[in-house]
Amino acid sequence: MPESSPNAAVLTDGAPLEVRLDETDIRLIEALLAPLRAWTSPRFYGLDNIPADGPVLLVGNHNLMGGIDAPLLMPEVLRRRGRLIRGLAENVLITVPGLRHFLHYYGAVRGNRNNCMALLARGEAVIVFPGGGREAVRRKNEKYLLKWEGRTGFARMAIEAGAPIVPVAMIGVDDAFDIVFDGDHPVMRPLRWTVEALGLKRDLTPPLLRGVGPTLIPRPERFYFSAGAPIDPAPWRDADDLDTAATDLRDVVRKALEEELKFLFAERDRDSGRTLVGRVRGLLPF
Repeated sequence: MPESSPNAAVLTDGAPLEVRLDETDIRLIEALLAPLRAWTSPRFYGLDNIPADGPVLLVGNHNLMGGIDAPLLMPEVLRRRGRLIRGLAENVLITVPGLRHFLHYYGAVRGNRNNCMALLARGEAVIVFPGGGREAVRRKNEKYLLKWEGRTGFARMAIEAGAPIVPVAMIGVDDAFDIVFDGDHPVMRPLRWTVEALGLKRDLTPPLLRGVGPTLIPRPERFYFSAGAPIDPAPWRDADDLDTAATDLRDVVRKALEEELKFLFAERDRDSGRTLVGRVRGLLPF
């Protein structure tokens, strides 16, 4: 359960600096995620690459709409590695009072530099998605595409904090939905106006999706997760130009994450249980 700390003020929005979950908390989150887990039957690879202690920055790819698959990772890492992943939530999520309390309770904080550095200073495991909302709010023909142009903040923080980076690849969601109209389509103009009226960038206009038939129920595609080998930021720590160093490190991490994605694509393509039909067929005795 969240505990107060004299230094709690270093986190914004009243988020607790220290979060401890007891067995009841873990069972609750697993119960909430049970339908999604049953529907997607996730597989996890390489979680032993996540250090058992000390600061670490988990760097992942945002899939379509974001936030659908990532929650499955948290209890799995907690069970296998004994570490609570501290998430950096989108600002729009933290502004919702009830949701903010829930996110804080389970360790998430507003996604900003101050919060991330404070958590790394405490030796926490923090997950970031450099592509942000634009990577999640996809356009057609952007399936599993990393949108990291100009995104070097995570690399700079890893260098300054001396925290290793673990690339974490996730696939499945982009296969579970089709984009009927993306945010740039003329038919989405009213939604673009609404997004702008809310003070958000128009390129964050969500697409119109289709899952099972014409519904928003995702197709029961299996979700796959893979954590790669840690990347030590030490070689970049004494660079004369931190901006250049952060760009170089970002590119190294991006390449490593793309390799993890390729690994998962290969696993998916040879997995007879990728779909629900395949998984059911695998249970039959003949």
